[in-house]
Amino acid sequence: MKRILLLPGDGIGVEVVAQAERVLTHLKTTANLKVEFEQALVGGAAIDAYGDPLPEQTLIKAKGADAVLLGAVGGPRWDHLAAAKRPEKGLLRLRFELDLFANLRPAFLFDELVAASTLKADVVQGLDLLIVRELTGGLYFGEPRGMKILSNGVKQAVNTLIYDENEIKRVVKVAFELAQKRRKHLCSVDKANVLEVSQLWREVVNGMAKDYPEVTVTHQYVDNAGMQLIRAPKQFDVMVTCNLFGDILSDCAAMLTGSIGMLPSASLNQSKQGLYEPVHGSAPDIAGKDMANPLATILSVALMLRYSLQQPALAEQVESAVKRVLTDGWRTADIAQAGQEIIGTQAMGDKVIEALQ
Repeated sequence: MKRILLLPGDGIGVEVVAQAERVLTHLKTTANLKVEFEQALVGGAAIDAYGDPLPEQTLIKAKGADAVLLGAVGGPRWDHLAAAKRPEKGLLRLRFELDLFANLRPAFLFDELVAASTLKADVVQGLDLLIVRELTGGLYFGEPRGMKILSNGVKQAVNTLIYDENEIKRVVKVAFELAQKRRKHLCSVDKANVLEVSQLWREVVNGMAKDYPEVTVTHQYVDNAGMQLIRAPKQFDVMVTCNLFGDILSDCAAMLTGSIGMLPSASLNQSKQGLYEPVHGSAPDIAGKDMANPLATILSVALMLRYSLQQPALAEQVESAVKRVLTDGWRTADIAQAGQEIIGTQAMGDKVIEALQ
């Protein structure tokens, strides 16, 4: 029996996780998926209840789970808090405590949503790329960090970008192995022309390339990679990069697909324990209005089935069900075109369950 911890979090996270849980419950009944669920609080909801964005009881449950499904964290109601106490700190700490060093963010464009992209159809149709982002190191975790007042009264802030070769090797290994199973092309993204950390990153990638002779390796500076994602995104298969660059590029790639509400993600550690979440945020402006798109969270369940639960056939069933729903013309507001009927969060969950049946 596999244990899944549900962390709805804040805003629309509660609504989209509820629909993903319905999908898992359906698979328990119809496909004999052996899982059990438990819920806990994280982010703003945990601050309201316990004064801590990641309470100890939540962390203990997460460490004991085979997989964690997260909705979203954050919102303006907690923006007045000190940075160390905000909801996002709970998510960062959870990633760090579980050592979820490899973040997988696929950007796949369903044919049915080509018109929803802001790019021309011939640029994005057939898009299928995967960004592998290092998630527990780099600028977000490096020390020293903080703010201080200099002797002349000027405020100064500092963050430290730091990686050692072992941190780089383990995430690059994941990227090479995934590239082997896809189209055998790995693009490493760095800023080696100005950053010593990126020079080490590129050195490690080139050193490991000899162990994967069937994979073609290229390098791009991050500014060029951002431009190329917009100019010709289908040139990419697997991209691997550091925490900061991966954060930015994966959100850019998300918009190629028509809506950030369509993109799932997986964050894995060495034992394939994973945290699964949609790429989108908590969207407090539409929270509680039955407007949120649950498909990214449901597709995150598919990633969970594939990577942590070792159920690739069921993962494909979930992905096929989502495609069927889109083929049948069902749309939430974020992916609807003029003249298309718009349905809500609950109704979209209903349609996915029907497609699974």
